[in-house]
Amino acid sequence: MTRRSPAALLCLLLLPVALLLSACGSKEDDIAGTPQTQKLTLMLDYFPNADHAGIYAAQASGAFAKVGLDVDIQTPSDPSAPLKLVEAGRADLAISYEPELLLARDKGAKLVAVGAIVNKPLTSLMALGKEKITRVEDLRGKTVGTAGIPYQAAYLKTILEEAGVPPEDVKTVDVGFNLVPAMISGKVDATLGAFWNYEGTQLQREKKDPDIIRMETVGVPTYDELVVVASEETTKDRGALVRRFFQALRQGTEQVRADPAAGVTPLLKANPDLDRGLQEAVVRKTLPVFFPADDEDPFGYMDPSQWRAYGRWMLDRGLITKEIDPTSLTNEFLPGAPIGNEREGLD
Repeated sequence: MTRRSPAALLCLLLLPVALLLSACGSKEDDIAGTPQTQKLTLMLDYFPNADHAGIYAAQASGAFAKVGLDVDIQTPSDPSAPLKLVEAGRADLAISYEPELLLARDKGAKLVAVGAIVNKPLTSLMALGKEKITRVEDLRGKTVGTAGIPYQAAYLKTILEEAGVPPEDVKTVDVGFNLVPAMISGKVDATLGAFWNYEGTQLQREKKDPDIIRMETVGVPTYDELVVVASEETTKDRGALVRRFFQALRQGTEQVRADPAAGVTPLLKANPDLDRGLQEAVVRKTLPVFFPADDEDPFGYMDPSQWRAYGRWMLDRGLITKEIDPTSLTNEFLPGAPIGNEREGLD
């Protein structure tokens, strides 16, 4: 018999049955039977790839169906579209990036991060081994390619300052998303913007001997690279669906941890152009950051103190105009988190 706290029992006595799921819930996240199926549209941040392995494992294994969700996984035609589609009500959830969400909220978007699927920065400083760039100090007199993203330009400025390298001693070139080709062709000596788990693994498999420096090790505050975003309206009116989504996503990601092929096989069906060997290698590389560093935190957990520190860095760099709001994120819908109206935000 599951033991309940007095507070939980009091909640059960006082609330109408219809409100129990949304207001009382236990940490066990048990669902009695299969709920009535409801549609949920999920917009990816980019083309289907290894970062999404847990999502595709949950879909293929029936984990979404078991919690009453018919999840329509969509790929954006424009990488800037996912947050706009959620805000416009054309998608229920979207995969995005912590800095992108904070930029959108600073402009008035009523969006909320409801869980992380990659809880460390993937963005890195990368160079091919022949360039011998193993420290930030090695960038003096070098050319660095970027994707032209303002906050990544701020990353470069921050890490140069931390290393005592004058920014004018480093030339920057906007190469768009052609970061790896720019390195291989010799157009640039290094890049800032490639992901250590994806492009880094790709270059290692091609025997290019990449040198990789992760952002959070050289002065940029740590952040959640990939987060699931919902509208404020969805968190208020359809919170139970978000919670079910994360229950199933946790199961899918656990399946991937046990066997990467559980996510890669359905991923290849969604995107046949992918190379199985690369995707499985990337999944293995990424597994540690699919889960919280602290085993006591629920799957998808976002650390409010880290968000506060990263938001302050964005403010100091002029990327946003005000301190980030406590309601920028909530952990209330994660597996094992108490169900209720109180949010664990930035207070």
